Amino acid sequence: MKFKTILIAILAASMGSCSDFLEINPQNAVVPSNFFQSETDFLQAVNGAYAPLQALYNSQSSWAMGEMRSDNSHFFYNNDFRSPMPEEIDLFINGAENTVTADRYYINFDMIARANKILQSIEGATLDPAKSSNFKGQALFLRALGYFDLVRYFGGVPLSLTPANDLASANLQRSSKEEVYTQIIKDITEATGLLPDKATQEAGRATSGAAWMLLADVQMTLKNWNEAETSLAKVTGYSLLPDYAMAFNPSNKNNAESVFEVQYLQGTSLGLASSFPYAFIPLTPDYAKLTQGPVGDQSASLSGWNIPTEDLIASYEDKTKDKRFASSIGFYTGKSTVSDTSYVNLPYIKKYQYPHSIFNQSNVNLPIYRFSETLLMRAEVANELGKTADAQNYLNQVRTRAGLANTNAKDQSALRAAILQERRVELAFENKRWLDLVRTGNAIPVMNAYGATLKANPAYFYITPASYTVTEKHLLFPIPFREIQVNPTLQQNTGY
Repeated sequence: MKFKTILIAILAASMGSCSDFLEINPQNAVVPSNFFQSETDFLQAVNGAYAPLQALYNSQSSWAMGEMRSDNSHFFYNNDFRSPMPEEIDLFINGAENTVTADRYYINFDMIARANKILQSIEGATLDPAKSSNFKGQALFLRALGYFDLVRYFGGVPLSLTPANDLASANLQRSSKEEVYTQIIKDITEATGLLPDKATQEAGRATSGAAWMLLADVQMTLKNWNEAETSLAKVTGYSLLPDYAMAFNPSNKNNAESVFEVQYLQGTSLGLASSFPYAFIPLTPDYAKLTQGPVGDQSASLSGWNIPTEDLIASYEDKTKDKRFASSIGFYTGKSTVSDTSYVNLPYIKKYQYPHSIFNQSNVNLPIYRFSETLLMRAEVANELGKTADAQNYLNQVRTRAGLANTNAKDQSALRAAILQERRVELAFENKRWLDLVRTGNAIPVMNAYGATLKANPAYFYITPASYTVTEKHLLFPIPFREIQVNPTLQQNTGY
C-alpha cells in the first residue's frame, strides 16, 4: 500500500457548543450540529484525534519522562543555558509545577476529548457500516491509548467518557487506578472487533493488531499473564525486518515490523514534521552533520538532551556483533557551543537521524509498538507462565536479528533478567525503559544504584544529595499544579 499521511488538520476550536441565545446556528460556521454528518466530516475528526500524538512525541515530556527518568539517558550540563524542567525529571526532583510533566497530562486529555466527541456523534450518524466501525474503532483505540499513558504516569485520573459541556462535567473527581484500567480494557477490547487488520487498513492508522498489542501491554502491566498470552497470539500479519535500522528509516514507514507508529511528514505548512531528533544531538556548531539536515537557526537550548548514558552503553553485551549498537548510538568529537567545553567521543542518539531538507523538520516517524516488542512480550509472558522453551524461542528471534547468539538463560529468574535486558537495548530511546522498570518492580533499586554511581563520579558535580533519592512516591508523577487549582475536587499524588 502506498504511504498516505493520515494527518490532515486539527479540528477548529469553534466545534464547541454555541451560546444559548442563538436560535439558529450560523450556516457558515463549523458547529457539532452541522459538522458530524458525512463520511468526510468523521474522517477529518478522526485525523484530528491522532494529532495530539504528534505533539506528545515531539515534546520534551516523551523522552524526559520515558528515557531520561531512567538509566538509559541523561542531559548534558549546559552552564551557559539552564532548562530546569526536563533536568528536574532526570534528577528526580520535579514537583507539581513542572510544565514538562503537565504537557503529557494535558495532551493525553486533548486526545481523549477528541475521541469522546467522535464516539458520541457517530452513534446517530448514517454512514457505511464498515466505515463507521473503522472510525469508532480508531477513536476507542486512541482513548484507551491516552488513558493507558495517563494511568501509568499519574495513577488514577478523572475518567471522562463524554464531551464536557458544563463545569460539572469538566471538573470530575479522580477515578481509581482500577477503574481506569477497567475502562481501558473495555475500550480496547471493543476496538479489536471493529478495526481492520494491517493488510486492509490505511497505512498509519490503528489496526486490530495494534489494538491486540495494546491490550496485551495492559494485561502484562496488570500481571494477567494468561490474558496477555491470548492477546499476543492475535498480533498477526507482522514480521521482523532483516535489518534493525530499516525499522526507523523514513523511506520505509509503516513497514512489516511496524505495529503502530506516530506519523510525521516534512515539507508542509501544517506543522506535521518531527523535530525530536534535534534534541538528541550535542550542542555543537556542527549539528547539521549529525542531524543530516540543513544549517538553520540553532537555539542554545535545542539540543543536548537524551544523551545515552555510560551505563546503557556498557549494557550491550557485544558492541561489535550487536547491530543495534551502531544503529542506535553515534559518537561525536569536536566543537561545542558550551563555554570551555569540547567533546571527545560524546554519545548521541543516532537512531532517528536521517537526511531531510528543512531545518528542524525531520520526516522520521516514532514507533509505539514494533513486532520485535511483540516477540519480547511473548517471551516475558511465556516465562511467567513457566513455558521456558517458548520464552527462549521468542527471545532468540530478536537476538538472532541483532547478530547475537542464543541466550544462555535457562531458568525463570535468569530469563526474566535477560528479557528485561533485551528490551533495554532493542527498544532503547523508544520511551519504554522507565515504564519497564516500574512495571517489573525494578525502578527504585536500579535508579538508586545508578544515582549512587553518578554521585561518586566528579564529572557529575552538579548532582546534589537530593537527586536520585528514589522512593515509592517517584513511581508516579504529580497531577499538574494548575489542574489542582482549577479543579478543587482533585487530590494530589502522595508526596507532592
